[in-house]
Amino acid sequence: MDQATSPSTMRAVSQDAAGTPEVLKVVETQRPVPGLGEILVRVHAAGVNPTDWKTRERGVFATGARPPFTLGFDVAGVVEAVGGGVTLFEVGDEVFGMPRFPHPAGAYAEYVAAPTRHFAPRPKGLDHIQAGALPLASLTAWQALVDTANVQPGQRVLIHAAAGGVGHLAVQIAKARGAYVIGTASAAKHELLRSLGADELIDYRTQDFTETLRDVDVVLDTLGGPNWARSLQTLRLGGTLISILPLDDTFPAKEAEAAGIRVVFMLVEPDHAGLREVTSLVEGGRLRVIVDEVFPLEEAVRAHTLGEIGRTTGKIVLSITP
Repeated sequence: MDQATSPSTMRAVSQDAAGTPEVLKVVETQRPVPGLGEILVRVHAAGVNPTDWKTRERGVFATGARPPFTLGFDVAGVVEAVGGGVTLFEVGDEVFGMPRFPHPAGAYAEYVAAPTRHFAPRPKGLDHIQAGALPLASLTAWQALVDTANVQPGQRVLIHAAAGGVGHLAVQIAKARGAYVIGTASAAKHELLRSLGADELIDYRTQDFTETLRDVDVVLDTLGGPNWARSLQTLRLGGTLISILPLDDTFPAKEAEAAGIRVVFMLVEPDHAGLREVTSLVEGGRLRVIVDEVFPLEEAVRAHTLGEIGRTTGKIVLSITP
């Protein structure tokens, strides 16, 4: 569906109800207008993240927003207009960001309006597709490993699902901090992860990481469930377990307390300063984003179907504006 849009409208992917990927439809809707302190971005690419398909399936955002809505938080594009009081960007600037998370941002659309400081200049050397893959996953890894765990040189850091969207970036950020990086991933992805800086790799299909790992300083857990208890077994006294999934009643809180382990649930936040730090790593050749598949906006259904299989390496991206 490639219908033309008027200056006041745009194409977007919308859903009217909870359900399978097939609830996603391309519609023509009102183009947003930037308010005070906001910019309007013409979106060239939007990253696809697990939070997107989980929200689609539930039919409700964590903040309570219900259909109809447009999914998506990762944005890369060009500033189309600026609201009152904006001095950070001008029309024509190329930007990337993760606006409004966890509130709906509507990134699966031709335009997004959001607060200026939810964006940063697009890293030099990256195209829109690569930049669109970065914000949510890289900020999650940065805020977990740097802001929350304060990873130091020589520390042992275990990253689960190390070849995933967050994982492959976390490997590189931990390495850039001087850590000894351990990752869990299928054997087919070990060569890539070594090229990204992983020091030790465990094939979760054939190896039990609890049998070989001890005295880990920091665990970044993107899986949750039974993995929480197993991860605790690897940590040293005083170590840190960071989960990017909310801790529920299945979490062994008493065991963690008895072992003197710091346990944190971390929710990523829009972060201009963090985006600048990520940009420095990218431009310094210390961080690269892996894009697994790119789909046009009209094939958001296929993008979600692929993502839910859980076998991708790196990120899935929607290409919206050439």
